[in-house]
Amino acid sequence: MEKTLAAPQGAPTLVRAHSRGSIKVEPLTCTIGAELTGVDLGDASRDDELFAEIRALLLQYKVLFLRDQDITRAEHVAFAGRFGPLEDHPVAGSDPDHPGLVRIYKDLDSPAEHYENALHTDGTWRGNPSMGAVLRCIESPPVGGDTIWVNMAEAHRRLPEHIKTQIQDLRARHSIEATFGAVMPQERRHALKAQFPDAEHPVVRTHPETGEQILFVNAFTTHFVNYHTPENVRFGQDYAPGAGLLLNYLISQAAVPEYQVRWRWTPNSVAIWDNRSTQHYAVQDYWPAVRKMERAGIVGDRPF
Repeated sequence: MEKTLAAPQGAPTLVRAHSRGSIKVEPLTCTIGAELTGVDLGDASRDDELFAEIRALLLQYKVLFLRDQDITRAEHVAFAGRFGPLEDHPVAGSDPDHPGLVRIYKDLDSPAEHYENALHTDGTWRGNPSMGAVLRCIESPPVGGDTIWVNMAEAHRRLPEHIKTQIQDLRARHSIEATFGAVMPQERRHALKAQFPDAEHPVVRTHPETGEQILFVNAFTTHFVNYHTPENVRFGQDYAPGAGLLLNYLISQAAVPEYQVRWRWTPNSVAIWDNRSTQHYAVQDYWPAVRKMERAGIVGDRPF
C-alpha cells in the first residue's frame, strides 16, 4: 500500500516538473488544500505523466484548486474519467450529452433545498461512496458561494485517544432516504430507499492508497449499528442517548476551522477533491445571485 506524507506546516511554494513544463504548488493551509498553476486540465486529460503528477498531489493535499481552466465539457469528463468510471446521481441527474457530469445550477427559479450547505462526504449512502470529484465553476456570484473542504484524516488524528479506542470497531448507517428523500412523497421516498438501501460503513475507514485512518461519519450518517454492547451500555440511558451524543460529537469535528480550507470561486476555476478523506460544504449566502457549477463524480471503492 502506497504511503503519501502530508505537506509540512508552513510548506513553501513548490515547483514540480512534468512533460509539458512545471506545476507551481501553493499550499493554502497547514492541513489541507493547494492551488496549482502552470497546468491545463485539458492537457492532463490526454497526458499520462501530467495526470499522474496531479493524482500524486491530490493524495498529498486532499483537494487541489486551479483557476482559468477554459476546458470543454468533454475534456472535463475525460480528465475526471482518468481517476475511474464516472457516476450518475439518482436525484440530480447528469448532462444528457456527457454522462456523469452533473449540473448544479442555482438561480432565482431554483427550488429551495439545503443538500449542499451541510458538511458531508458525497455518496456515503452508496455501498461504494464516491472516490472523488472534479467541480468546475461556470458562473459565480460577485461575492459569496464559497466552498469549504475538511481534512477528516486530521480530524481523526487529533481525537482524544480514548475516543479513538471507543470508535475503532464501530460501524454506522448512511441514508439517502433521510436526506434527499425527506422532501419526497412517501411512495417515492420508499422507492428511492429500495433502489439505494441504507449503506453500512466503518466509523473509521482506511484510505486505500495512503493508509491513513479517516473519521468517516457525516450528514448522511443516521446511527451506529453495533454500539449496544456490554462495554458501551450499562443502562438504557447509555443506549440511544449515549450513542447519539457520541455520533453528534464525531460529526461536529468537521466544523473545526484548523481542519478546513475555504475556496472563493471564479468562472473556470476548478476543485479536485479526494472524497475518501474529506468533507465539504457549499456556502449558500449568495441569493439572489446566480451560481452555476458542473461536477463529475468518480465511482469509489467499498470502505474498510
